[in-house]
Amino acid sequence: GHMAKGLRQMRGSLRRADCLVEVHDARISSHIPLSGRNPMLQEALGIRPHVLVLNKMDLADPRQQPVSTRGAGAGRAPVGPLQDSARSIVPLVAKLISSSPRYDRAENAEYNIMVIGVPNVGKSSLINSLRRLHLRKGKATAVGGEPGVTKAVLTRIQVCETPLMYLVDTPGVLPPKLGDVETGMKLALCGAIRDHLVGEDIMADYLLYTLNRQQQFGYVQHYGLPEASDDIGHVLKHVALILGKTQKVKVLTGTGNVNVTMLNYSAAAYEFLRAFRAGRLGRVTLD
Repeated sequence: GHMAKGLRQMRGSLRRADCLVEVHDARISSHIPLSGRNPMLQEALGIRPHVLVLNKMDLADPRQQPVSTRGAGAGRAPVGPLQDSARSIVPLVAKLISSSPRYDRAENAEYNIMVIGVPNVGKSSLINSLRRLHLRKGKATAVGGEPGVTKAVLTRIQVCETPLMYLVDTPGVLPPKLGDVETGMKLALCGAIRDHLVGEDIMADYLLYTLNRQQQFGYVQHYGLPEASDDIGHVLKHVALILGKTQKVKVLTGTGNVNVTMLNYSAAAYEFLRAFRAGRLGRVTLD
C-alpha cells in the first residue's frame, strides 16, 4: 500500500526535481538500474540527470566488479561506494544540473534532488551522511535495518549551503512484478522484502545454495562445521546447537501433556540470514 502511495507522490514531485540519485545495493549489481524497471518513472528520468550510488560495497565480493556503468548514459553518471561518494555527490550533481536544461525550474537558485531505490538500500542513510558532511547536522530522517521505514515521500531536507541543495527521501519501491523467483530471493536476502513474506527457512536454503555455488565457505568456519554441506536442515541444526536456539513444545501423550525441548530451526534460519547481512559469512555478491 505505501509503495503505491509513494509512487504517486514521487510522480507528483518529479516535476520539481532537478536530478535523481539512485541508491543501489552492490550485492545485487545486475539489477541496476531500478529506474529502468519502473515504467512509471521512466518518462521523467529521460530528461533529468541521474546519479547512481552503490551502497554496501563492504559486504560485496571484491572479486566481482559491480555493473556500475549500466546506469550510465546521457545525463547519467555512476558513483562509487556510499562511504566514498558522499563527498563527490554534491559537486557531481551540481555539474550535471548546470549542463542540463531545467525548463520551468530555471528561475530557482536551489537544487532539488530526489533519492530513489528499492527498500532498505540506504537512501535515508545517504541523506543523513550528506547533512553531517556539509552542514554538520544530525539525523534528519529515520533509518532502520528493515524495509519500509520510510513510508511516504517526505518534505525537502537541506543537505548543503553552497550550492543550496535539498534532497527528498522516498519510500523504497519495487516493480509490481519481479522478473523471476531468483530476483525476488536476492532482493529478500538483501532485506528489500520482509522476511516473513518469503519465509526464513526458504531464504536460508537459497542462501546456502548460493554460497556453495560460489564456493564461499565462510559459513563453515563461522559455525565450526566439519565440512561444507548442501543440506540446509543439517546446517540449521548445527547453527541451533551452537547458538542454543531451542523451544519448548507441548506433546500430547497417553498420560497427559509433556513439555519437550526441541531445536528452533526458524530461529536458526533467522540467525543465518542475519550473519550473512552483517558480513560475518564473508563478502558475497549474489549475482
